[in-house]
Amino acid sequence: MTSFIVLLGPPGAGKGTQAEAISTMLHLPHISSGDIFRENLKKQTELGKLAAGYINKGELVPDDVTIAMIRERLSEPDCMGGALLDGFPRTPTQAEALAEMLSIIDEHVKSVPYIYVPEDVLTERLIGRWTCRQAGHVFHEKYNPPHHPGICDFDGSELYQREDDQSETVKRRIRVYVEQTQPLIEYYRRHGILVEVDGTKPIAQVTTDLLAVIKRNGK
Repeated sequence: MTSFIVLLGPPGAGKGTQAEAISTMLHLPHISSGDIFRENLKKQTELGKLAAGYINKGELVPDDVTIAMIRERLSEPDCMGGALLDGFPRTPTQAEALAEMLSIIDEHVKSVPYIYVPEDVLTERLIGRWTCRQAGHVFHEKYNPPHHPGICDFDGSELYQREDDQSETVKRRIRVYVEQTQPLIEYYRRHGILVEVDGTKPIAQVTTDLLAVIKRNGK
């Protein structure tokens, strides 16, 4: 049985961590718009450079750029049995585009879990994040500090704070998310497939709650 799931949540909600866990448990490819953008940048494509410019400023990538990238990824063979989408769609326009893509293969989004976390908690989580330059391992000053300050535990490379994890950019990212993504939340709520999950609980409990929502909605 195929299952297309859209996982929603603001920056800092732990969406990426949960997506990896759930996709593994349900044997679904994890389609992360952020990963797709970074891969295009790594390959020095013009589309990737354009997308990264918006991401680094804490802004949302324009619909036409994002939709083109996602359409290409969903056309790959590993998505024939479904996929867990993380970071897409972000707007009702993108949601409609996704619905059109899936309708071509007689499919639709079956479940939309929304990880809810208050804004003050999101800010605290994001400002303390540090990333290793070599492989992108993520640490946190409070919740997951490295054994040695400024050095990655896994590969010994330097840790740095990405521009989009710095204070002013963090606040802007959250504000942009709330302003531009709230209509998407309402869109899926009207369709009867959005369910809120408390993202302030321990990681394992959030995973359990998300799986319960997804299975209840059809997987």
